[in-house]
Amino acid sequence: MTDQPADSSRKIRLLTRLLPYLKPYRGLIIGWLGFLALSSTATLILPQAVRVMIDHGFTQANASAINASFLGLFVVAAVLAVATAARFFFVSLLGERVAADLRRRLYDHLLTLDQAFFERTRTGELVSRLAADTELVQTVVGSTLSVALRSVVTLIGGATLMMLTSPRLAGFTVLVIPAVVLPIVIFGRRVSRLSRESQDRIADASATAAEALNAVHTVQAYTREPQESRRYADAVARALATARRRIATTGTLTALVILLSFGAITLVLWAGAKAVIAGTMAVGVLSQFVLYAVLAAGSVGALTEVWGQILRAAGALGRIGELLDTRADIRSPQPAQALSQPVRGAIRFEQVEFRYPSRPDRAALHDFSLAVEPGQTIALVGPSGAGKTTVFQLLLRFHDPLTGRITLDGADLRALALPELRGSFALVPQDPVLFGASAADNIGFGRTGASLDEIVAAAGLAEAHDFLDVLPERYDTYLGERGVRLSGGQQQRVAIARALLRDAPVLLLDEATSSLDAQSEHLIQHALERLMRGRTTLVIAHRLATVQRADRIVVMDGGRIVAQGTHAELVREDGLYAELARLQFAA
Repeated sequence: MTDQPADSSRKIRLLTRLLPYLKPYRGLIIGWLGFLALSSTATLILPQAVRVMIDHGFTQANASAINASFLGLFVVAAVLAVATAARFFFVSLLGERVAADLRRRLYDHLLTLDQAFFERTRTGELVSRLAADTELVQTVVGSTLSVALRSVVTLIGGATLMMLTSPRLAGFTVLVIPAVVLPIVIFGRRVSRLSRESQDRIADASATAAEALNAVHTVQAYTREPQESRRYADAVARALATARRRIATTGTLTALVILLSFGAITLVLWAGAKAVIAGTMAVGVLSQFVLYAVLAAGSVGALTEVWGQILRAAGALGRIGELLDTRADIRSPQPAQALSQPVRGAIRFEQVEFRYPSRPDRAALHDFSLAVEPGQTIALVGPSGAGKTTVFQLLLRFHDPLTGRITLDGADLRALALPELRGSFALVPQDPVLFGASAADNIGFGRTGASLDEIVAAAGLAEAHDFLDVLPERYDTYLGERGVRLSGGQQQRVAIARALLRDAPVLLLDEATSSLDAQSEHLIQHALERLMRGRTTLVIAHRLATVQRADRIVVMDGGRIVAQGTHAELVREDGLYAELARLQFAA
C-alpha cells in the first residue's frame, strides 16, 4: 500500500540510484556543499549580529559602536548574498548535468530493448518518462535537495542556538513539535500517493496525444478531430483532477505547519516579552531567540513543502529505474560467434515455430522450413496474415523462434552479435520510415560515414535523384517529420536508396514497390535487378507481376509453406498461387 510509512522510506531509498550520476561531478558537489555551509553559517550569525546591534548600538552614545554594529550586520548579509548566489549556481548546474546524463542513459537503453517491449508499451508514455520524470529529478537535484539540506542545517543550528540562548524559551518550543510533525506524517503519505497518480495521469495524456499526432492524416481523413480533442481533453481533465487533489493536500499541509510553527513563535514571544518586562532577559537576547525561532520554523515549513517534491521525484526515479532495469530478451550472446567473411548469404529455417507475445494463441509460423542458397532470389507470396513479414522479423532477430532454429552461413542467429547479424541485411519495409532530417541524412542512414557522392549515386539508382535535385536546398532539404514533404512514392524511393547505399549481402524487400506508379516501378525494377545480382534476396510481394523472375516462389498460408517453385510451375499446379494469379492478371 502506498500510504504505509515503509513505502515512503522505500521511495527515499530510490534516490540512491542517483549516486552513479552524481559521482562524475564531485567538483560541483564540493562547491555546492562549501557555499551551503558558508550561507548557512551566515544565516545563523545574523541573529547574533542583531543582538549585538540592539544591546550595544542602541544603548551607548558611542558613534563608533553604532557604526561597527551596522557594518558587521552588512558584512554578514553580504557574505550570505554571495554564498547563496554561488550555491545556486553550483547546485543548478549539477541538476542540469545529472538530468542530461539520465536522459541520455535512458534513451540509449530504450534503443537496446527488443520489439516485444515496444509491443506492450506505449511510445507516448516512454516520451513522458524521458521528459516529465527526468524534469522532476532535475528539479530535485538542482533545487529541492539543496533547499532540504539547507533547511535541515538551519533547523539543527537554529534549535541548538535556541537552547544555548534561552533554555526556558526553548522548552516552550519543544511542546509544539509533536503538533507540527504529526500533520507532516499524515498528509505526507497522501501527497506521496497522489504524486505518483498525478505522474501516471500525465503519462496517459502524453500517450493519447502522441498516438493521435502520429496518425494525424488518418484523424483528419476520417474527420475525427472533435473526438480526438475530447479524448485528449478527458485525459488532461483526469490529470488536472489528480493534480488538484495533490495541490490541495500539499497546501493544507503547508498551512497547518506554518500556523503551528508561528503559533509557537507567538507563544515564545509572549513568554519572552514578560521576561523582558520582569527584567530577567535582555531585549537583544529575546530578539536573537525570536530570530532563531523564525529560522527554525521557516526551515520546518520549507521541509514540509519540499517533502512532497522529494517523494514525487523518488517515484519518478523509481519509474525510470524500472525502465533501466528492463532487459531485452533478444540480445547479443557473450561471447558471440563470428560470421565468416565475406558473408555468402546462405539462409536456413529449420522446423521453426513462432508465436508473437501479443498473440500467443495463434502460430505466426508453424513447422516452417526453408533453404535459401547464396545469390538466390526468393519471393514470399500469400494472403495477408500468412506469415511473410514474420520471416523477415525472425531473420533480423527482432524475435526468436520458440522451437527450431535459423542459420546464416551455417551459424545460428542466436549465436551471433546483433550488430554483425543485422549489418548483413538491408531492409526496405512496406511503409517507408523517414526521419525529420535532410534528404542526405535519410539516405545516409543506410551506412555511417557515406560521402555525398555515394548518397547521390544511390539516389540515382533508386530513381530518386531527379526529384531530390530540384528541392530548394537539394540534398540538404529538410524532409519534415516522417518525410511529410514527399509523396508516398518518393518516400519509398528514398527508402530504396538507403538500402542500396547499405550494400549488404542479404536484401529484404517488403513490398518495396507498392507505393510506386507503373513508370517508376518499371525503372526501380531495373535498379533492383542490378542490386540483387550476387546477393541473396527475399522479396515479399502481393503483386505477382513483380516476382515472376524470382528463382523460386514460396507460397505461404497460415504460417506454413503450401507450395514452392517457379511461376510457371506453380500456375500449372493450379493451387493457391494459380488462384491468386488468375485474380490479379484477369484484373
